[in-house]
Amino acid sequence: MSDDIKKYLDGLLQKVSGLYVIQITDRDGVPLLRVSQEKNVDFALMPSFIPTFTTACDQASKLGLGRNKTIISMYSNYQVVQMNKLPLILTFVGAENCNTGHILALEHQVDGYLEDIKQAVTEA
Repeated sequence: MSDDIKKYLDGLLQKVSGLYVIQITDRDGVPLLRVSQEKNVDFALMPSFIPTFTTACDQASKLGLGRNKTIISMYSNYQVVQMNKLPLILTFVGAENCNTGHILALEHQVDGYLEDIKQAVTEA
């Protein structure tokens, strides 16, 4: 199944112009699956970056607006879109001019592919 997911994510990577990386991690930032272009964007995938997202989501959820689902971070050369798919974190890294709306639209498309990984993480 992980080969199917990897092929699917690689296809998404090719479809979205300016998208460099799609990574699935657990809540603690342990990488489970990653597809990427040639461009080196490891800063956003450092071990401390993903757990910081989890903390930020928890804090944002305390604003009284409901549970936080997505955080978009814009940098001078990159954008990072992180989606809370507990127990998984889905991270997209793209160019600063990558279509953020297109990335956000992928959320529901990948949900079906994440179920097996969610189950494996939950059972572990």
